[in-house]
Amino acid sequence: MTIPSLHSEHYRLRSLREEDAVSLFPFMGDGGTMKYITPHPVQNIEEMRKQVGAYLTAYEEKREIPWVIEDRSGDVIGFFRFHKLHHWHRKAEMGVVISAGYQRSGVMSELMAVILRYGFEELQLNRIVGDIFAENQGSRKLLERYGFQEEGTLRQTDFDGKRFQDTVVFSMLKEEYQALNKRLTNKEE
Repeated sequence: MTIPSLHSEHYRLRSLREEDAVSLFPFMGDGGTMKYITPHPVQNIEEMRKQVGAYLTAYEEKREIPWVIEDRSGDVIGFFRFHKLHHWHRKAEMGVVISAGYQRSGVMSELMAVILRYGFEELQLNRIVGDIFAENQGSRKLLERYGFQEEGTLRQTDFDGKRFQDTVVFSMLKEEYQALNKRLTNKEE
């Protein structure tokens, strides 16, 4: 399986490559950008290279699919992956990091339809999960807008360096995606 390029009107998801470490480091090493993901972002380019290598190894082992997000000019503005990919159970979790200059600008709002289509139609997933820190209101709004169901809150799952964070689990099932897709198609006609 090769990692396909996925396109929306203004953005492209393309296969992660080793040389992307240089483009990813400025935002994946930034504590503010990573505050809802990890209290320990990569500290230098070498750590970023190792992390990219780990993502690519997980891809080779069929445990995840990593992409970089590019804008129209080809600049890397984010990172997206399906991880905890389980082919037998047909499920995966989403992970995303958007560089600070592109946050809250609609990047993921535009890409989500493409991502869901690929996950449910191409990968034939039955379940896609988005789990977020409870304070991450931007991701909450995005998941709710796309019809993800809130399943519950896992209390104090992650320590952010100052305090424990709750994680809210959202999911979408294939049947929910199909119903949403049908409603959207009927609106267009």
